[in-house]
Amino acid sequence: MDKTRPIIIVKKKTAHGGHHGGAWKVAYADFVTAMMALFIVLWLLNTSKPVREAVAGYFKDPAGVGNKSGTSHASAGKMLVISKDNVAELKEKLDKQIQEKFDKLKNQIVITITNEGLRIELLETKSGTFFDLGSKEPNENGKKLLVLIAQELGKVPNKVSLEGHTDSKPYSTKGAYSNWELSADRANAARRIMQQNGLRGNQVSQVRGFSDQQLRDPKHPFDPSNRRISIVVHFLEGKDNVAPLPGTVPEGVSPDSAAKSAPAVNSEVPTQK
Repeated sequence: MDKTRPIIIVKKKTAHGGHHGGAWKVAYADFVTAMMALFIVLWLLNTSKPVREAVAGYFKDPAGVGNKSGTSHASAGKMLVISKDNVAELKEKLDKQIQEKFDKLKNQIVITITNEGLRIELLETKSGTFFDLGSKEPNENGKKLLVLIAQELGKVPNKVSLEGHTDSKPYSTKGAYSNWELSADRANAARRIMQQNGLRGNQVSQVRGFSDQQLRDPKHPFDPSNRRISIVVHFLEGKDNVAPLPGTVPEGVSPDSAAKSAPAVNSEVPTQK
């Protein structure tokens, strides 16, 4: 009996898909991706500088965390310093927002451009507009307006000072408390609210109370418009009026100069004599 097993040869045919299977698709996808990247680069090279900075900013902070926290990364561009050349833009923006949200009080809010910077004045009336009569704390109208202003001024690196003014009518209560204390207390109350709602700690350079020594209407010293809070956004002078956001460098200011900007005056101001 022949115990030799027959040899069985199995031939397998390898099936080639159309055009070598799907490998060509991968290569084609890589080619299309490379071409799309090339076209995007060419497009960016021909766009304006603001568009390029906006695109770069997105890739550096796609989640927008820097903007939400009120800060930006150290490499994420520059801040615009308010100067005599562009201060009108800030004035126009504030005027528009005040007209939209405080239309009934717009006559009591005066914004002017002066030699020292942008001056925002909140004027009182006989019945009181932003502070109740004799009160050192702002009322609801005053708080809402101060919050709005703080949110806008917190976006610029310029230093800000706050002033309190009264008319010449003596403070009603007896004792040591006078218009000096009242003007200083109102300015500090405004500072506290603004620093809690957008104004940075290193942004306030001065808080002062002038009593009735700088009347808005000297011919009528008892006029209610003499009672006011003045907020001054100072122009850049010798790099001293810059309070940059953490991790940013204002346009036209070197990192060393920005780091040396003066600290804020956060404590209560002493009563003027």
